[in-house]
Amino acid sequence: MTVTALIVAAGRGTRAGGDRPKQYQALMGRAILGRTLAAFAAHPRVDALVAVLHPDDDDLFAEAVAGLDLDVTTVHGGATRDASVQAGLAAVADESGLVLIHDGARPLVAPDLIDRVIDALADHPGAAPALPVTDALWRGADGKVQAPHPRDGLFRAQTPQGFHLRAIRAAHDAHPGGAADDVEVALAAGLDVAIVQGDEDNLKITHPEDFARAARVLRERDMDIRTGNGFDVHAFCEGDGVILCGVKVPHDKALKGHSDADVGMHAVTDAIYGALADGDIGQHFPPSDPQWKGAPSDIFLKHAVALAGERGYRISNADLTLICERPKIGPVAGAMRAEMARLIGIDLDRISVKATTSEQLGFTGRQEGIAALATVTLVKP
Repeated sequence: MTVTALIVAAGRGTRAGGDRPKQYQALMGRAILGRTLAAFAAHPRVDALVAVLHPDDDDLFAEAVAGLDLDVTTVHGGATRDASVQAGLAAVADESGLVLIHDGARPLVAPDLIDRVIDALADHPGAAPALPVTDALWRGADGKVQAPHPRDGLFRAQTPQGFHLRAIRAAHDAHPGGAADDVEVALAAGLDVAIVQGDEDNLKITHPEDFARAARVLRERDMDIRTGNGFDVHAFCEGDGVILCGVKVPHDKALKGHSDADVGMHAVTDAIYGALADGDIGQHFPPSDPQWKGAPSDIFLKHAVALAGERGYRISNADLTLICERPKIGPVAGAMRAEMARLIGIDLDRISVKATTSEQLGFTGRQEGIAALATVTLVKP
């Protein structure tokens, strides 16, 4: 049975403020109505989209869906919500067995909520999400409480409200108008409407303060957190010191490598590339290229940091462990943290540099070189 999402967006939404109807105002860089349509278009069980628009909003609609890959039928609504829904229902293909009627100003509808409504329609002619009222209720007048009101059996209605297409068409045709929502229309026609679990995040943007709340939900929902690991090893060679995290550390050896062999900085750099799923230092800066001979490793680290920034990520923290018997890392760990924080561009308390030995086992235990292990977390707000 095919499913059509009918998005009602013909209202003026003046309570939200702004210089245009609320459904065309931006929420985190995208028009609210564009977000709403995209949510249904992305759902695998939704087969078609119909949007009901105000006759004056065709240009605003084109702007709202610009850049989105949407196949949506548009129709102009009427002077009331009832009339707009009826116009939308008339545009739904007859072969569509189910219709989900949704407010265009509810852009945060989740896939599992849509699933719950569709699933309930297997056994009922109508289904709608709702949240039980948990706060105390009063009746009031003239700014004063008149009496408490029982909250048992009361729910806060949400959309999408789903129906068998023929049943809700007939219900609307028979209704005199003035209904608050489509469930009211369905009940007047004697249709059973199942209640499914709603979602607190599925808010309807009505007032100016609702934009900030919706933006918080989107940031939490859309936050992309990635973790990458980096590991590097460099052998000792003749010299008088090693470069670790950009700091020259006195030692009776140096580290051998094509660049300056900064094993710690290399591990952190590779961890960033790893979190981005973009290879490693060797791919970005091939050792076969003579221009990187003896190059300072901050070139590599800055490139990785810039690449993360270009893709919308910030570096949340980096944790580096150096594995060696000598030189002693403790006395210079603070200087290493400060230099890495400066290069990466994050606070000092987000950089960890620590050291351990391998208990005289393996090549590090035989003081043949230094190993480094790093973990980096990237966050896209």
